[in-house]
Amino acid sequence: MDFDTPLAEAWVRAIAAAVEEEAPRLTELDSAIGDGDHGSNLLRGFTAVLAALDGLDPAGPGAVLTRTGTTLISKVGGAAGPLYGKAFRALGAALPGPSGPAAFGEALAAGLRAVRDLGRAEPGDKTIVDAWTPALAAYRAAVAAGADLPRAAGAAADAAGQGALDTVPLQARKGRASYLGPRSIGHQDPGAASTALVFRALAEVTAAQA
Repeated sequence: MDFDTPLAEAWVRAIAAAVEEEAPRLTELDSAIGDGDHGSNLLRGFTAVLAALDGLDPAGPGAVLTRTGTTLISKVGGAAGPLYGKAFRALGAALPGPSGPAAFGEALAAGLRAVRDLGRAEPGDKTIVDAWTPALAAYRAAVAAGADLPRAAGAAADAAGQGALDTVPLQARKGRASYLGPRSIGHQDPGAASTALVFRALAEVTAAQA
C-alpha cells in the first residue's frame, strides 16, 4: 500500500474532523499553560484547509500536503500555524508522487525537522516534538520489521499518544508555557496532544483503505 493522492486527502480531512471534535479539549489544555486558543486556531485553520482542497486538482500527494501547509501558515495564528504549516509543507516536498512505507517515513522525518528547525525545540521541552519524535521512531521500527503502512501508522499513533501523555510531568522550556516555569508541570502540552490527533488520523485512514 502506497501513500498516494487519495490517501493524502483522506488524511487531511480526517485531521480536520478530529480537530473539530477535539477543539474544546485542546483549548482547555492550552488555557492551563498557554493562550487558550490552540483548539480554536487549529479549527479555523483546518476549516480553511478543507475549503482549499475542495478547489484543488492535485498532481500528487505532495500537492495536497503542500496546500495544507500553506493554508495553515496563512490562516492560523500563534505558534501552531507556522509549526504545522512548515511541517506539512516539508511532508509535501518529500512526497511528489505515490510513496511506499519507507519513503513516507522519510517524509515524516522531514516534517519533524521542519518543526524542530522553526521552534528550536528538543525532546523533553514539552512541545509538538515530544509526540512526533516517538511517533517517527515507532513508525521506522515497524517498517524495519516488515510492517505495511497501516500497521506502521498504527504504531506511530500509539507512540504519539503516549508521547503526549508523557509531557504532563515535564517543565516547559519552549513557547508560552515556558514562562510559567515549574507551574507548567502537571499539564499536558496542547501541541503534543494535537500531534497525537494527526497521527491517529493517519492510522485510521490507512486502516480503512487497507
